[in-house]
Amino acid sequence: MKIKHSRWRTAAVAGAAVMALMITGCSGGGSGETTAGIDVPFGPTTPKAAGGLDTVTWMLPGEPTTLDADIDATTPDDMILANTCDRLMQLQPDLSLGNGIASAAEWVDDTHLRLTIRQDATFHDGSRVTTADVLWSMQRHAAEGAAESDEYAKVVKIEQSGADTIVVTTTQPDAIFLQAMAGDGGIVWNPRVITAEGSKFGSPGSASACGGPYRVEEWKPGSQVTLVRNDEYWQKDRVGKVERAVLRWADEAATVNSLTAGEVQGAYFENPAAARPFVSSADNAVFQGPATNAWVAEATPRGALSDVRLRQALSLAINREGIAQAAFSGLAQAWKTPVGSGAWGYEKDEFQAAYDRLEGAPAKPADADIERAKQLVAEAGVPSEPLVIASNGTPVHNVIANALVDAAKKIGLSAKILAVPEVQYGDFYNDEKLRDSADLWPDVYYISKSDPLGFYKNGRSDSSRNFVAYDDPAYDAGVDAAYAATDDARRAKLTIELEKKWVENAIWLPVVATPATLVMSKRVTGAPASASYLYYPWLADLGSAKG
Repeated sequence: MKIKHSRWRTAAVAGAAVMALMITGCSGGGSGETTAGIDVPFGPTTPKAAGGLDTVTWMLPGEPTTLDADIDATTPDDMILANTCDRLMQLQPDLSLGNGIASAAEWVDDTHLRLTIRQDATFHDGSRVTTADVLWSMQRHAAEGAAESDEYAKVVKIEQSGADTIVVTTTQPDAIFLQAMAGDGGIVWNPRVITAEGSKFGSPGSASACGGPYRVEEWKPGSQVTLVRNDEYWQKDRVGKVERAVLRWADEAATVNSLTAGEVQGAYFENPAAARPFVSSADNAVFQGPATNAWVAEATPRGALSDVRLRQALSLAINREGIAQAAFSGLAQAWKTPVGSGAWGYEKDEFQAAYDRLEGAPAKPADADIERAKQLVAEAGVPSEPLVIASNGTPVHNVIANALVDAAKKIGLSAKILAVPEVQYGDFYNDEKLRDSADLWPDVYYISKSDPLGFYKNGRSDSSRNFVAYDDPAYDAGVDAAYAATDDARRAKLTIELEKKWVENAIWLPVVATPATLVMSKRVTGAPASASYLYYPWLADLGSAKG
């Protein structure tokens, strides 16, 4: 699954933007003052490591479930696989796309992609990665029922053509297929190991079927996973500086306590507000970087918000800056779109300019915005029943839900909050009966592509994420045309048109963008600050801050 919501699952990775998501407006690698007076460096990387380390301890957000990405891939799973498994393409810290096991990739025509497979890569067992192994891996990913099969939806044939060549045939041009090959759908497996392991593969104690700068030494269920450096890694310049990494897991509060006590050296946080206590710490540092994360209020068609005018009115009235401060301690930015700028993996200037032109989702509503919203309410008519806004009871959800209630009241609408258990909250995406209980539910959403098209496809009339049943044949045609546009400039132009239609119609209401957030002991450095940590071998860059 490549489009994700707030459960700690395969998170969103994408984009090459190094502009700040912060209120500061600071740029890549820089720092600046937010309105809350917070000074946080923003950029894709942290300062380079100066020396090696025997052992580091790092926190994961939860226990891994399996290391077989074709079965599933949660965030903890991916944080391990990023360091232990090579891929056909390689996501970079700035979230751009580089080569991996495929040394070259070329669309020879609209429906044929040629991959040149390097012949010097090796697996952890020392055997050479062959072109046949790559073919087997891609076919396994594409198999019906495999977790990564959606990445191969437009693929009709994968075949070896020569000693070092794979040819992928698609039904139409697929402009974001290569980006998927930097994710779990591009992992290159050792078929001999997987065959030998059988149903045990991916579970604690099973053998490695990958090649990467680290390998799993031990997985103690309920306790920790230990990774050890692969000193024979085929990319000699990518051999890590850390010999051994102990990966543990805990909830957010316990992770904060472990960092404060100096028991662990680092952690990535989903909620930037969790990093606030470390901003002025003498022992730990906070870094932020590009990501596609955006908090949104997702509308349902159960009642009043099936009217686009009421959605537009509510969007005009939301105090996004207030939410950024109250819910995220200033470590987030009021945002106009449902996907963060980390998705701007190409034509960044064009996407930035288009973003700046967008209207309808002000950071802080002016009097004119409120008046326009009231006019829209008058045109649509005041609903007879209050709007129902869901919350799962967590602090961030409560802040956003209450802000939505406040926005509604400012424009003549009544609203109330519906408490939904946190364990059930994610079911809004799949349970129509649950969706029928609310008009809006706030959540965080992110994509795994360096292309906003990976999100805006959700506005198609047949999309399972088009909850308000937005139906525009021109939009549908625009999605198809953008997928077929392998030229970046043309695809950007088409995607910007989709973005404009999405925001104008308030299909979902954007709230704030939340960058990737890293807290790291000042004794270590080098880990990427961007959302690349889910697919990029972040541990290979980590080391001592002192030589």
